[in-house]
Amino acid sequence: MKAVVAERYGPPEVLRIKEIATPTPKGNEILIRIHVTTVTSADWRIRSQTVPTGFGLIMRLVFGLRKPRQPILGSELAGVVAAIGRDVTRFKVGERVFAFSDARMGCHAEYIVLPQDGMVVATPPGLSDETAAALCFGGTTALDFLRRGQVQRGDKVLVNGASGAVGTAVVQLARHVGAEVTGVCSGANSDLVRSLGAAHVIEYTQADFTGNGQTYDLIVDTVGTAPFSRCSRSLKDGGRLLLVLAGLPEMLKGLWVSLTSRHTVIAGPVAVKLEDLRQLAALAEAGAIQPVIDRRYPLDQIVDAHRYVDTGRKKGTLVITVDHHP
Repeated sequence: MKAVVAERYGPPEVLRIKEIATPTPKGNEILIRIHVTTVTSADWRIRSQTVPTGFGLIMRLVFGLRKPRQPILGSELAGVVAAIGRDVTRFKVGERVFAFSDARMGCHAEYIVLPQDGMVVATPPGLSDETAAALCFGGTTALDFLRRGQVQRGDKVLVNGASGAVGTAVVQLARHVGAEVTGVCSGANSDLVRSLGAAHVIEYTQADFTGNGQTYDLIVDTVGTAPFSRCSRSLKDGGRLLLVLAGLPEMLKGLWVSLTSRHTVIAGPVAVKLEDLRQLAALAEAGAIQPVIDRRYPLDQIVDAHRYVDTGRKKGTLVITVDHHP
C-alpha cells in the first residue's frame, strides 16, 4: 500500500510517499480502506517538533527521540472496512466507518488496522466521508474542554482563535448549547466565524479583547496567546479560562490560580471518548454543527498541504483524499 512517511523530524519536505506492506488485522482488529484523511496542527507539531514551552523532551519521549517512532502521521480518517479479524463482532466488511487514531497516528496511508473497540464509529448515512473525518480532532478537543468548563445556556463565551479546527468546533458547540459566543480571529475569517454562529467577532489586528471592558464566563484559548496574566480582567467572577494550547509554565500557573482565586484555569490533555464521536456524528447529521474544510489535496500532494499548515493561515481542516488504484 501507499503511505506517507516521515523518517525524521523537520520541514514538510521530510515527507515522502513509500510502498509498504498492507497490514493484516488480528483477532479483534479491523482493516480500514481509507478514503479521506486530514492534516491537523497535531501533524505539524509532531513532524516539526514545534511544541509549547516545556514540552520538547516530553514530545520526543512520546513520539521518538531522534525520529518519529510512528513514521506515518495522521489521526483522522473515513473509509470502509476491508477485512476483519476472527473475533470482530462490531463491524462487517464493506461498512462505512470513521475513526480517530489520536496519538497512535497512522492515517496518512491507503489502509490502517485499528482495534474494533477503539475510536471507530459507523458513519451515518447522511454524512460524507469528508465531513465524518474532519469531525474528530477539533470536535473531540472542543467537546472535552467545554465539558470541563461546564458551559451552559446563557454563558458568555469568548473563543480566541475561532477559525481553526478546534476554534470552529468550539464556536458551533457553544452556540448549540445556547451560549452567546464571541469569536476572535483575523479580518479575513470574520465572516466565516459569524456564519458558524458567533454573535460577535473581534478582529485581533484591530482590537484587543482584553481591553474592551467586556467580561466572559468562559474564555477558550485555542492558539496560546491568551494566558491568565493577559485576560484575567476579562473573566467574570467565577469565570473559567480554557487553555487548549499552553506551555508547561502557564499550566502550572493555572493550577495556582485555580487554588487561590475565584477563577478556574483548565488545561491538560484531552480525554477522548468513543461516545464523543457518536455525539459529533449525530450533531453533524442533524445539521447542528459542520466541520470547516479549508482546502482539499490528494495524498500525493501532502507536502503542499503541510506547507500550507506551516503558514498558520489554515481555517478549520485540510482534507486529504486517498485514491486507490487497481
